[in-house]
Amino acid sequence: MKKREQTIILKKQPKIIGFYSIVGPKEGEGNFGPYFDYVMKNDCFGEDTFEKAERKMLETALTGVIQKAKLSPKDIDVMIAGDLLNQIISSSYAARAFEFPFIGVYGACSTMAESMAVASVLIDGGYCENIVCCTGSHFSTAERQYRFPLELGNQRPPTSQWTVTGAGSCILSLKGEGPRITSVTFGRVVDWGVNDVNDMGAAMAPAAKDTMLNHFKNTKTKPEDYDLIVTGDLGKLGSEILIDLMDEEGFTLGVNYCDCGQMYFKREQETLCGGSGAGCCATVFNSYIMKKFKDGQYKKILFMPTGALLSTTSSQQGDTVPGVCHAIVIEA
Repeated sequence: MKKREQTIILKKQPKIIGFYSIVGPKEGEGNFGPYFDYVMKNDCFGEDTFEKAERKMLETALTGVIQKAKLSPKDIDVMIAGDLLNQIISSSYAARAFEFPFIGVYGACSTMAESMAVASVLIDGGYCENIVCCTGSHFSTAERQYRFPLELGNQRPPTSQWTVTGAGSCILSLKGEGPRITSVTFGRVVDWGVNDVNDMGAAMAPAAKDTMLNHFKNTKTKPEDYDLIVTGDLGKLGSEILIDLMDEEGFTLGVNYCDCGQMYFKREQETLCGGSGAGCCATVFNSYIMKKFKDGQYKKILFMPTGALLSTTSSQQGDTVPGVCHAIVIEA
């Protein structure tokens, strides 16, 4: 990485040798239903609290991806994971079930990319051989932590999104077969003064613009160089804002651009601006996108999950919502 640049060009180019996704029933009825590895029968997943269900989802995703990669837990050098709950308890509690070291990260809904970016650098530096990355979210746990008690049944404004119930995981390795991670762009925290906790798309779009512009500048690429440019969970409104912001900078995002949150649910599911949450892009990437790579339909993509870095404390104090976006280039 050159001074003042945010992009790291990877020399050893870690491979994604395994991927796994698990989602709730509503998500299974959405547009990506046929691609998920496991669809739960209900949001409780056999547990007595939604928080325990979220933890179990992550444990299932971790076990599933290790099995799909035909590895054993002993082959994993470290686990990098995070989630949306306070003190990332879903990830740290899930890590108890495994013996490999654990690195907890938090990037809100950008956590999938953050964990993969950190893992890529560790592998590229020669410090690890196999790293498992994982994140997830749960509609019911996120709602009662960030917004209102579920029992109130509050009316949701048109700008709001539906937190995805799901978890996704992948294994990055020096060996094996799979798409290669060729570069990572670490994003800056950007805050344009949005303070509406029900409008995450508008809060995160400026961060997506900042990271995308820096990535294009650092790598000397442009939108048409990629088969797919996909953001994490800007939703319908946020992705439209990003298109406008990039157009003002002279970059046209065409048919090869899409957003996981905007695509996630069907119109009749009434999720307003679409899906969100750490599990949103994590489950889409570790199902639909990776299977398209496997089928040869994608050769090079720019994966750009976004995160809203708020907390219940900051929002209750009337503070604004900063955003962050990390980018990863994946090539067949």
